[in-house]
Amino acid sequence: MQAENVKKEVHFIDDVHIKQGDDWLHADKVIVYFDENNDTKMYEAIGLVTFEFKDDKSAYTGSADNVKYYPVKSLYILTGHAIIDDLVNKSHITGDEITLDMLSGNATVKGNKKKPVKFIIEMKEKK
Repeated sequence: MQAENVKKEVHFIDDVHIKQGDDWLHADKVIVYFDENNDTKMYEAIGLVTFEFKDDKSAYTGSADNVKYYPVKSLYILTGHAIIDDLVNKSHITGDEITLDMLSGNATVKGNKKKPVKFIIEMKEKK
């Protein structure tokens, strides 16, 4: 761990595991950024990030090269080989960048010319 008071950052380096309630995140490195009141402003997970995020109505697992989490907005931004599996709605999303709003349950996905967005929905059989 490395703390930088002037920058208001704390760096957790090498095989970082974070757990809060039912949520967990693993990464090579996590930087926690603080505001002027020393409240957490943002978490940034870097390198081989895997995660599971849950709340009362949703549950997601996935991975990305980089994940930024803004706790005040309950907003996640995944970049680089971003993948999210929605465990409740049985869907799978991949893209270059995925923004997940845990308050609304909405996700915005961006692709690029070489790798378009992919969205897979599990359909129920008709009886």
